[in-house]
Amino acid sequence: MKLERLVSIIYKLLNHEVLSASTLAEEYQVSPRTIYRDIDVICAAGFPVVSHQGMNGGYGIMDGYKMDKSLLGSYDVHALITVLTSLSTIFNDARAQGTIERLQTIGDAHQNPSLTVDLDTGRTEPDALPYLREGIMNSQVVQFDYINAKNERSTRSIEPVRLQFKYRSWYVYGYCRSRQDFREFRLSRMLNVHLTNRAFEPHANPSDEVLSSTHDTLDYRSEVVFRVYPDALAEALDHFQQADKQFHEDGSMTMRIQVLQPLKASWLWSFLLSLGSGAEVLQPIELRNLLETQLRNALTHYERHDE
Repeated sequence: MKLERLVSIIYKLLNHEVLSASTLAEEYQVSPRTIYRDIDVICAAGFPVVSHQGMNGGYGIMDGYKMDKSLLGSYDVHALITVLTSLSTIFNDARAQGTIERLQTIGDAHQNPSLTVDLDTGRTEPDALPYLREGIMNSQVVQFDYINAKNERSTRSIEPVRLQFKYRSWYVYGYCRSRQDFREFRLSRMLNVHLTNRAFEPHANPSDEVLSSTHDTLDYRSEVVFRVYPDALAEALDHFQQADKQFHEDGSMTMRIQVLQPLKASWLWSFLLSLGSGAEVLQPIELRNLLETQLRNALTHYERHDE
């Protein structure tokens, strides 16, 4: 622990002009006397620490002392810092913050950032990601209630393996004790997430090749064609930028996308229905009929209410 603190103090001094002993003591939850001893050790190791007197005094690294910047270019450093900053914010990860400070010492402090990353967690429970991350790191079982694609609610216990951010949503992959097999869960459908005190020994994990062949198979993909009217163009483009697009003189657009089993793709129905009168499914006809039924069923709720 002391060694980690010493290394961290060195990088903090490299990234700041002056830091007081009291500031460092508060940061590392130790006494100022401990910081004085740490500074003595750092000086003995050959780092040129200088002491600044006065009201705003403290410790700093001698001007002109530089770290070797040949390992990474400026672009690489700032790209890594951007991603790590987003992750450290989400997970409140002190280790990621320490890595950021080390990277900052070899980056250009005056360069304006050209990239920002926002891994939005607004659709998940506030503590879900930290609990899952801790479960992965410490091999602890995580328990939660889950609403599946059929809107069925169940309580699950999983041995989490990894977190994944894809399709603009967070997922956790792990061994489900209820199903006795590996499963993937979407965090936005997880409720009452909490970390248990039950530890686990990792199961044999299917290879990435097996997983990719399961999720990415094209055998059952079909073309879905729908027309988007002018008042819904922006939202449709946000979701299907890579679709085959054809614009029409009236300002509308026809989009063609490949979807795995579209008659079972509830995410697609939800999106198309959310566009209201801004979209119309043209093909396949079975999907068009399915959405028409969904709309008629929704209308009956309002008709009953009017009565």
